Amino acid sequence: MAAVASELLTGWCLFALALLAILIFCWVYVRKYQSRRESEVISTITAIFALAIALISSALLPVDIFLVSYMKNQNGTFKDWADANVSRQIEDTVLYGYYTLYSIILFCVFLWIPFVYFYYEEKEEDGSTCLQVKTALRYTLGFLTICVVLLLIGAFVPLDIPNKKNSTEWEKVKLLFEEFGSSHGLTALSFSISSLTVIGMLAAITYTAYGMSALPLNLIKGTTSAAYERLENTEDIEEVEHHILRIKSKCRDGRPLSSRDRRAVQQLEERLRTLRRRDRHLEFIEKSWWAKFCEALRPLKIVGGVFFIIVALLFTVSLFLSNLDKALHSAGFDSGFIILGTNLTNPLNMLLPVLQTVFPLDYILITTIVMYFIFTSMAGIRNMGIWFFWIRLYKIRRGKTRPQALLFLCMILLLIVLHTSYMIYSLAPQYVMYGSQKYLVQET
Repeated sequence: MAAVASELLTGWCLFALALLAILIFCWVYVRKYQSRRESEVISTITAIFALAIALISSALLPVDIFLVSYMKNQNGTFKDWADANVSRQIEDTVLYGYYTLYSIILFCVFLWIPFVYFYYEEKEEDGSTCLQVKTALRYTLGFLTICVVLLLIGAFVPLDIPNKKNSTEWEKVKLLFEEFGSSHGLTALSFSISSLTVIGMLAAITYTAYGMSALPLNLIKGTTSAAYERLENTEDIEEVEHHILRIKSKCRDGRPLSSRDRRAVQQLEERLRTLRRRDRHLEFIEKSWWAKFCEALRPLKIVGGVFFIIVALLFTVSLFLSNLDKALHSAGFDSGFIILGTNLTNPLNMLLPVLQTVFPLDYILITTIVMYFIFTSMAGIRNMGIWFFWIRLYKIRRGKTRPQALLFLCMILLLIVLHTSYMIYSLAPQYVMYGSQKYLVQET
């Protein structure tokens, strides 16, 4: 049992370290982008929690592959401690982890995030707290109704109810609940998650695809340096000062300025004060160690941008070959395009088994792939903003993002995470399903 504990501890320690890093990242990310004037405790906690759940759900996939693969030796035999009971216990633990996280995602998408969003919307109208809660609950009830409908459809439709001539209606209803109880409600959860995965696919097509191109291009293009911004700001200051002098020159002969000129001078002087404040701020940034450090990293950012472009092309080719293999060699639509083995091997599916020879390169790569999709999605949302068809709802800006926009961002990420789990399987189906396991061929 000591060996079992040590083997399990290895996988879960990695997950615990990833969990700690995720919580720190979520806190820093939300605090970095939220508006300083409009921030509130409940919206901040909700955004941090939802973002953490999205990243934790993504981090569970590499841990799942690691734990399943670690039960076997290189020759295909199970390790001494990995008997039937222990292996079943490990599989059940990971499975319950998936169910728990997916249930929390349902709770966040259909209840918590909508309630906090509508509560904050009502707060802006200066209503009482009781009225805010009532209004938020009324709007949230619509989301909750959709969730209940999805759960009921997944629980009871379709069912193969035997058509007995002598059976009563009560017996048919009893059979429905027996079927629901036998699956422990997992079919209802699976259908609800699958429905959200379809929405997540649309979000991935919109935001992840854009982020996969925007992130590397932004790294290559870079941002405007503080020195260059300060130079432009200095030119603006000189232009405003010259404009003020030109207006004041009209009264050199003692005549007073007209009311129109006085208003213009006041506006120009106000703008001049703003530009000078910005000049002092840019001067501070230009002399800071962080600006010098970012300038030193400029070559690495260009290399990173080129690398991410290559990675995006690799994923595109891998997804195309994997889906083409399913279209040509799968069992068809009725089986969900399940494919037994691979006939068209994609580059990523070839690379991961090669990296298995050097532990833990394959786990580092699969973790990097999962996090890559998450961070490109975040980059896409940050660059595009939150849209409803052709209407821009919110912008994501550093230190100026409204709480509603952060809540929208987290909800979209939760949906994208559900689709990412399916997309990873399409990228490397053999490795994601079996990990680094070797199978011992039984000779007859």
